[in-house]
Amino acid sequence: MTSAKLPAAELADLKRQDIAHHLPGQTDYRLRDTLGGSRIITHAEGCTIHDAEGNAILDGMAGLWCVNAGYGRAELADAAHAQMLQLPYYNTFFKTASAPAVRLATAVAERLGNGLTHVFFNSSGSEANDTVLRLVRHYWAVRGQPYRNVIIGRWNGYHGSTVAGASLGGMRAMHEQGNLPIPGIEHIMQPYHFGDGFGEDPVAFGARAAAALEERILKVGPHNVAAFIGEPVQGAGGVIIPPAGYWTAIEAICRKYGILLVSDEVICGFGRLGRWFGFQHFGIRPDIVSMAKGLSSGYLPISATAVSSSIVETLRDGGEFVHGYTYSGHPTAAAVALKNIEIITREKLVERTAGDTAPYLSRALDRLRSHPLVGEARSLGLIGGVEIVSRPGSNERFAGKEGTAGPMVRDICIRRGLMVRAIRDTIVFCPPLIITHAEIDRLVDTIGAALDEAAPALQALPAAG
Repeated sequence: MTSAKLPAAELADLKRQDIAHHLPGQTDYRLRDTLGGSRIITHAEGCTIHDAEGNAILDGMAGLWCVNAGYGRAELADAAHAQMLQLPYYNTFFKTASAPAVRLATAVAERLGNGLTHVFFNSSGSEANDTVLRLVRHYWAVRGQPYRNVIIGRWNGYHGSTVAGASLGGMRAMHEQGNLPIPGIEHIMQPYHFGDGFGEDPVAFGARAAAALEERILKVGPHNVAAFIGEPVQGAGGVIIPPAGYWTAIEAICRKYGILLVSDEVICGFGRLGRWFGFQHFGIRPDIVSMAKGLSSGYLPISATAVSSSIVETLRDGGEFVHGYTYSGHPTAAAVALKNIEIITREKLVERTAGDTAPYLSRALDRLRSHPLVGEARSLGLIGGVEIVSRPGSNERFAGKEGTAGPMVRDICIRRGLMVRAIRDTIVFCPPLIITHAEIDRLVDTIGAALDEAAPALQALPAAG
């Protein structure tokens, strides 16, 4: 597949329609309109996307943290086609199920292990976490403790954009829109060592961050707390990799107070950290796991909420669980997800990430760690972030509006042919699991070149006071 421009008139018409009728997600619409419309992506293969202007761009974000198996997988298209001809859709409301949904639930449960035996299907990560909230509160009600309905998350955590998902998450900008969070949601500090514990011993900082959970439980009252939810590695928060011992301490606190532990694997699941699921990397045993994105490598919308056998036994005593979606267990989406898991398994992409590409990425980032604008370059598996600072050896930012440096460097990266994301002043990346060594080198070196290009403009700014 080669890069091909759309005719100028067709592209201009698409951009006009984009502004006139299309509302993209997570977008400043005034800015989008000022820029003349969205970038139109036309096709993709492997780790590369192509836009309508003829640019080939290395996709350092795997779409939106999701295209783990890479683009252009004919097997996934064939699986969708075959299933659509046989049974394109049916619901799971009428004591019915489809074969792909049942087989997918089995395949997911087998890879989860740890007593996570049952799977509830949804269409997005946000819906998976809505299901978490509904299921957790129903579980405690069935156990005769309906007052146990508080769920604790973390500031800067991300659990989706629905009312429940945005409430569970700790994104203050999202809370400012829509009078969020909803009642019964609490937040504690994130384990962001570079930002919140700079200069502190990492293990000691991790212990302090975990202790914040126990402090909040005691403040709220242990008898009121239903669950704690967290991402193994916070993605949209800026690729926050917790220090050693953090998750072990979090799990111990949950067990101490009989609180359910929820691992949000929407980003970390399906090989991203070099294990099938992120909680396996950190050696913990959650009670509930939400997942999406890599479940189908983004080829069709599907997500899942996995639940332990002990929770299911309680739910069986609670009558009908009055919750579900039109597309829960969608046969075509399930068939594609099942084929995606087959590809990841057959090509050993999880093992390849752990033993080859993740270590290679970590070593490649050494080239950025001495850059005068880099405060930290970190990665775990195939997800990472580069912190932009105003002074070497510090975590000090450039003055001005928060996130001045990040977007500047991001835009240069994209212009140079690399798609990355700026989260405040951190450049984050999360490439497909099929990425090659040469593409990893290109990713890292493009970030380095973008930092060099941005340096004169950034260094003309005063340091933040």
